[in-house]
Amino acid sequence: MARLPVDPEGFIRSNTALETPVMVPEFKLWLATEYVPIWQATEAWLEEQNVDPPYWAFCWPGGQAIARYLLDNPELVRGKRVIDFAAGSGVSSMAAARAGAVSVTANDIDALSLVAARLNGQANGLAFEVSAEDWLAGADGNPANGNPEADVVIAGDVCYERDMSVRALAWLRSHARQGRLVLLGDPGRNYFSAQGLEERARYDIPTSLQLENRGMRETVVWRVLPHP
Repeated sequence: MARLPVDPEGFIRSNTALETPVMVPEFKLWLATEYVPIWQATEAWLEEQNVDPPYWAFCWPGGQAIARYLLDNPELVRGKRVIDFAAGSGVSSMAAARAGAVSVTANDIDALSLVAARLNGQANGLAFEVSAEDWLAGADGNPANGNPEADVVIAGDVCYERDMSVRALAWLRSHARQGRLVLLGDPGRNYFSAQGLEERARYDIPTSLQLENRGMRETVVWRVLPHP
């Protein structure tokens, strides 16, 4: 069950700061920095605050790459319906909205992530819908059953774990088979596979050594093809 602090918006504002992501200087997001409490948060502290690990408090390379690509190629989403899977901070959703999408839905099973995404949208004068539905949990385990309506599907940094990567790629591919544009941003995560993907853009994105164990991540925007 998703957990939320008593005052979700107040918690985010108190424990993060408005920062500009390197690859998308058009935006400001509520993010963890070395100067705010959540940067050094321990598991015990998060438990005390009734908060799951704050992945939403970081603007991960995959999301930044998708956002940059959409801002530079707005015709891909202009006038279209966009869904952002595992949206995290919502940076990709914001880019789709800024690029002229007719509708955008940011999805994440972490309820606090969706609060953060909305706050980030508000900080930039952008509005979009949010969904906490588990889109990977189709009624009979078939990823196709979790397919909401969309013209464009975007996802960043979803290949951290083996099972998650397999299920997410199958779900994304089920959208591609329905003729939708499906874009995946990935910085070379352990369980990522480029099989059945087409490279669309490549970026070198500065990252924190404390998060990524390296100062730069080469991150690729891929188009997911209908078949492997």
